[in-house]
Amino acid sequence: MSTIPSPSDAAPVRGVIADDERLMREQLRARLAEVWPELQIVGEAKNGLEAVDLVAQHHPDVVFLDIRMPGLSGVDAARRIAQLPVPDGDDEWALPEIVFITAYDQYAIEAFEQGVADYVLKPAERERLAVTVSRIKQRLALRGTEDEPPAPHLQQLLHKLAAKLNPGGTPPALKWIQATVGQAIQMIPIEDVLFFISDEKYTRVQTATIEALIRKPIKELVDEVDPDLFWQIHRSTLVNTHCIAGVTRDLRGRQIVSIKGNNEKLEVSRSYTHLFKGM
Repeated sequence: MSTIPSPSDAAPVRGVIADDERLMREQLRARLAEVWPELQIVGEAKNGLEAVDLVAQHHPDVVFLDIRMPGLSGVDAARRIAQLPVPDGDDEWALPEIVFITAYDQYAIEAFEQGVADYVLKPAERERLAVTVSRIKQRLALRGTEDEPPAPHLQQLLHKLAAKLNPGGTPPALKWIQATVGQAIQMIPIEDVLFFISDEKYTRVQTATIEALIRKPIKELVDEVDPDLFWQIHRSTLVNTHCIAGVTRDLRGRQIVSIKGNNEKLEVSRSYTHLFKGM
């Protein structure tokens, strides 16, 4: 894993490249220098774990991930990146834009068409890369503005791509939650859960009548629940989409989710505000 120092007198868009083939990393870097000269590559990784570490260290604006890497695929790396903790003092840190690098067109077309992530086919061609760069620049420029377009849920896309990469290897979505209620263990049907909220040690499971605790963090739950039923709206919160009563804004402009039959208000972090565009 290599880290490239950044100029002290500029603040360009920052990027990370991850590919297990050195020649592919060099080629992509060269092509990016041609079509996006102001992009600053702050790190290069040769596997998914290194990519996650570099993102946690540098908080880049865009990450180029080889979809197939040893140890941790690009899809799995993206899932871990989506669960990285918020940097200290920066509750509004947004997730980086994701670009998958792949020789397998069938895995990438869905990501490209949904618009939640982009892709580059190996070897990276200048013309196609220029299209990707144009899309990313537009998304970055519109972030946090009223004109920011709605986008499908990254969680849903990564779940589908993981299933395609590993057919038969993705376990079925959770049907029951085994949770502690007082001194007893109770089996809670997943559809009865209004929301999950995590702290450092436990995750609270809230239903209309029960408040329970489990020792499973959100970053694990998000890979086990049905992504169409449960949306992640914060790094510590999953909400049942069937139980959302509405979305409002508080005095600071933050989106707040109201839950049917429950008085608790759930904050939406910046990385997930696109879920409620137009609401």
